[in-house]
Amino acid sequence: MIYNITIDGTEHRLDLTLSGGKWRCATDGNEVEMDVVMLRPDVLSVVIDGKAYEIRREKGDSGLQVWVGNRAYLAEVRDPRSLRGRKLRADDGKGARRLVAPMPGKVVRFMVNEESEVEAGQGVVVVEAMKMQNEIKSPKKGIVRKLMVEEGAAVNAGDVLAIVE
Repeated sequence: MIYNITIDGTEHRLDLTLSGGKWRCATDGNEVEMDVVMLRPDVLSVVIDGKAYEIRREKGDSGLQVWVGNRAYLAEVRDPRSLRGRKLRADDGKGARRLVAPMPGKVVRFMVNEESEVEAGQGVVVVEAMKMQNEIKSPKKGIVRKLMVEEGAAVNAGDVLAIVE
């Protein structure tokens, strides 16, 4: 399972895999093995390298807070494959937006160049997955500032393909 997470404003890529009863967690490419037990709803006991942590989550007015011991962190968790998640991130008209690969595949072609103007919903890049070509569209009207991968490149779910400002 791959997630894009933001902790106190810093983005991370989280890859979780259950193997042999133990969770393997790779955060931004750094892999850690851990034991996880749910103590009660919204509370986990996590052991990493022999050290135990109690992790609690709370939903509040400012969003999701994750408590590790006595310290709180503002968190946002997104599944890059989730249609609902993409709709929630739909453009509010402000700031740069990242176009991400919705699934693993291969970049077939870019439909625009860097510094091109695009309309909301206009196709930007085509990704092929399981012999199907998927057009990734711009979430907003703006300018394609950066194409992050090359045509022909293999990409994973959640990889950033382009940035639209």
